[in-house]
Amino acid sequence: MIHSASIPLAHAQHPESVLPALDVRDLSVVYQHTHALDNISLQVQAGTRVALVGPNGAGKSTLLKTIVGLIKPTAGTIAVAGHGHTRCSAVAYVPQRAMVDWNFPVTVRDVVMMGRIGQIGLLRLPRRQDRAQVQASLEQVRMTELAHRQIGQLSGGQQQRVFLARALAQQAQVLLLDEPFTGLDIRSQDELLQIIEGIYATGVTVLVATHDLQQAADTQHYEQVVLLNRRLIAAGSADAVLTSAHLAEAYGTHLHRIHTPDGAILLHDRH
Repeated sequence: MIHSASIPLAHAQHPESVLPALDVRDLSVVYQHTHALDNISLQVQAGTRVALVGPNGAGKSTLLKTIVGLIKPTAGTIAVAGHGHTRCSAVAYVPQRAMVDWNFPVTVRDVVMMGRIGQIGLLRLPRRQDRAQVQASLEQVRMTELAHRQIGQLSGGQQQRVFLARALAQQAQVLLLDEPFTGLDIRSQDELLQIIEGIYATGVTVLVATHDLQQAADTQHYEQVVLLNRRLIAAGSADAVLTSAHLAEAYGTHLHRIHTPDGAILLHDRH
């Protein structure tokens, strides 16, 4: 049982990085005397792709919202590259699709421009460099042709790509995604993964909350895994985290990770 962990630097393109991209210390969130998060400490170094997994109600969404500043912690601290998490422009957040009002009358380009608010300031007009960054972000996620479309008129996969473009426009150091693949078909999931990997290749640290343990275990997509169930159970490589003991502790059932020539698979033991 692990209550704190430090995830090492994933690849050598950031040798200058000393401070962790994300430093969570003794973090607790309490709702009406119930711990949504209980004394979590976690460090993630720059340039790491992390899968955040755990059962329903484990606190994955709460952790992401607390990191980005949408939820005030009951106790503990959060720092991004050594700065307090009030520096919101350093963290981009893509919420669950179910949490977004898709009927709100706003265009794709307007949504992406929202990512520039931290640079523009409130009640100020976008500058030339802001418009250029928005255009570049739309091109990166292949949504330029739909820039004037209403956000609610898009497919689920297209909507997620727009929110990724907003994150790109923000030019954040850390990207948080809350269940980005839920409700998407396989093709849309693959397209989204490709875009996320393109963002990661620029040096952005990426945390993805997901229910898909199979995907989380795939080292082509994630170097590290964090396993939660209101408290931190384990953090590190998939082999170190997704053990039968850790999975039983998190999910209350017996899951086994078996290596095959086609990759690792997870099996449920019903006995």
